[in-house]
Amino acid sequence: MELPDFIRAFPALDLPFPEDQVRSHAVRSEAGLVVFLHFLTDFDLPAHSHKGQWGTVIEGEAELTIAGETRVYRPGETYNIPSGAEHSARIKAGTKVIDVFEEADRYPLKR
Repeated sequence: MELPDFIRAFPALDLPFPEDQVRSHAVRSEAGLVVFLHFLTDFDLPAHSHKGQWGTVIEGEAELTIAGETRVYRPGETYNIPSGAEHSARIKAGTKVIDVFEEADRYPLKR
């Protein structure tokens, strides 16, 4: 599933991952950050924590470990990562997700 042109026109984030691994399109407000992510390669995200995050898989598959509990998420399934909960992920190439972060400045927009 391709994202509509207007979403692909949203600015990318300055992520700590190479663009040939993860593509991003973001909308930021004072209340939070919404990010459309497309994982171009198999991707391992190391354990970390931050404020709250909610997401949904729109294509592909993501295995998340949240506060010690591991589960595989597929299209249409949602996940909630409470503020401060340690989490990590193994994400298959081709996976697309929408993540919403409580922190509006979780990642800077690319200029």
